Amino acid sequence: MTPARAHPAGQWRRDIPIGLSTAAVWPQPAATAFQLAAELGYDGVEVMVWADPVSQDIGALEKLSAAHNVPILAIHSPCLLITQRVWSADPEVRLRRSVAAAGALGADTVVVHPPFRWQRRYADTFSALVSELEEVSGIAVAVENMFPLRPLGRKRQVRVSGFRPSPDPTDVGYRNYTLDTSHTSAAHMDALELAKRMGPGLRHVHLADGTGAPVDEHLVPGRGDQPCAKLCEELVANQFAGTVVLEVSTRKARTREDRVADLAEALLFARLHLGR
Repeated sequence: MTPARAHPAGQWRRDIPIGLSTAAVWPQPAATAFQLAAELGYDGVEVMVWADPVSQDIGALEKLSAAHNVPILAIHSPCLLITQRVWSADPEVRLRRSVAAAGALGADTVVVHPPFRWQRRYADTFSALVSELEEVSGIAVAVENMFPLRPLGRKRQVRVSGFRPSPDPTDVGYRNYTLDTSHTSAAHMDALELAKRMGPGLRHVHLADGTGAPVDEHLVPGRGDQPCAKLCEELVANQFAGTVVLEVSTRKARTREDRVADLAEALLFARLHLGR
């Protein structure tokens, strides 16, 4: 249980849990994320379901969680281009299995991307599917903001949406959202304004940074131009009841020490600005 703390004014608040995404240790396997989360003092992990067999195996994840005493806070459904056949080629089946996995592992949130433009049948039923799964399971299916893509060979300013109806889930409206600040950077969106549009539906935050490049950078917070500190402070002020997950990229880390240093810096940033 996350402890409550007293504000200077005497009001009590619940500390916001800070998790580590297993994607943050790629190309290392999910097991490394549990080990480093325990070593560095993260409150838990978010499991990105992808090609790593352990990320797809509920029993293996249960053993890792117990061995390291690190709870699983969220499941990220396999909806990346490279995971289109993980669990099933049918995106509806993948989402249903993600919710079932979250229930089995004690996670209260599933992160999912909006449908791709070419997933027409899935897109037509996506909103109803998300509502149904939430009603039946009691688990939040938090739809994540994405970003436009730059077609190969095109000039930088030419960008198209690969998502239907758009990369911004507030254009449709869902009960629960995931706000990703690396994606707001790539989309040239105002992260603070997007958080306001999400309102009380903001359930989950992927905290990372970016420089405005048209790619998903996932920098350590504080190394780009996103208002990561201000967002964290506003989460506290607004009594955010969800989870903040560090989904940063350490794929360029040359040594274990380099990776540990980046993840420690990311955790320190989040703790500092969330009042931890």
